[in-house]
Amino acid sequence: MTDQSPMDLALSLAEEAAALGEAPVGAVIMEGTRILAAERNRMQSLRDPTAHAEMLAIRTALASRGTGRLDGCDLYVTLEPCAMCAGAIAHTRLRRVYFAAEDTKAGAVENGIRLFDQPTCHHHPEVIGGLSAGRAETMLTEFFKKLRD
Repeated sequence: MTDQSPMDLALSLAEEAAALGEAPVGAVIMEGTRILAAERNRMQSLRDPTAHAEMLAIRTALASRGTGRLDGCDLYVTLEPCAMCAGAIAHTRLRRVYFAAEDTKAGAVENGIRLFDQPTCHHHPEVIGGLSAGRAETMLTEFFKKLRD
């Protein structure tokens, strides 16, 4: 167990990802006060475009729980989930999603397609955005600026 809040842990994982050349995104899944999963982006290292922090955390949490669902669990992620991750969140029935920075280009929760608001979406988790947004936004901006330089 850690003394960090779940979002602080996710931000630490995002920093680790950036240091390894990955887009700085971290994700933590909690079941009450128990950490089920703590992952970071690994798309480059795994050569897998689906290896988003959220997807890896969902897979780890499902394995830890031994079920196909994460009902009653909460996801903390440093960037608004994309459509792929939002779909996985709905399918696994996560109770709540906390995210830090908005993603106006590829986000699918409060931006873009707003997947959870679609009538065809079978599960609508509670969403709380903007948690530690400044820290996450700065990390993302600095990472992508370095890529362009």
